[in-house]
Amino acid sequence: MQQSREGLLIIISGPSGVGKGTVCKALMERNPNMRFSVSCTTRPPRPGEVDGLHYFFKTRDEFLQMVQEGAFLEHMQVFGNHYYGTPRAYVEQQRASGFDILLDIDVHGAMHVKSACPDAVTIFLAPPSMSSLKTRLVGRGTETVEAIEKRFEESFHELRYMKDYDYVVSNDVLDIAIGQVEHIIAAERLRVCRNQAFIESFQVKGEDGE
Repeated sequence: MQQSREGLLIIISGPSGVGKGTVCKALMERNPNMRFSVSCTTRPPRPGEVDGLHYFFKTRDEFLQMVQEGAFLEHMQVFGNHYYGTPRAYVEQQRASGFDILLDIDVHGAMHVKSACPDAVTIFLAPPSMSSLKTRLVGRGTETVEAIEKRFEESFHELRYMKDYDYVVSNDVLDIAIGQVEHIIAAERLRVCRNQAFIESFQVKGEDGE
């Protein structure tokens, strides 16, 4: 069956420490037709970062002008400082070219994107338990005890949004979780609403008279 040429918009969210980055990296490596969404930001480039590859770097005025023009699927200001946003045009262009777009964003950004793009596929990556999540946060060894506690508390808030997602995947065993996400993507490509051209082809009498 010939699939719809337009790519999927896939949103993955979950609490800090649940393994979103690892899952997204594996999906990108295993699915050559997938692209990671490139965000706009007002922060200056870090050494080695390339405009249009890692971020679209904008001045504050340019970013705010884009906000006024409705150019973002979602945007936010981090700690009252720099702005970040998902550019609508980039996502639409990539999807129109047949690429699946992967977004790793928080629950608030995900709900904004879902509102702007109702056909987006939303997946919440959850820990097998809160105790295992805390163990992972501590095991990273990159933050203070206070920072870990803050992230852990934020996780309870984020987990309340699970019911608003299309799918929930427990990241207990990494390979299984990655496989489940890939199964979701495969099933989404088979949805009737994404295969209208194929369905309509049966409404036209073929050359063989069938």
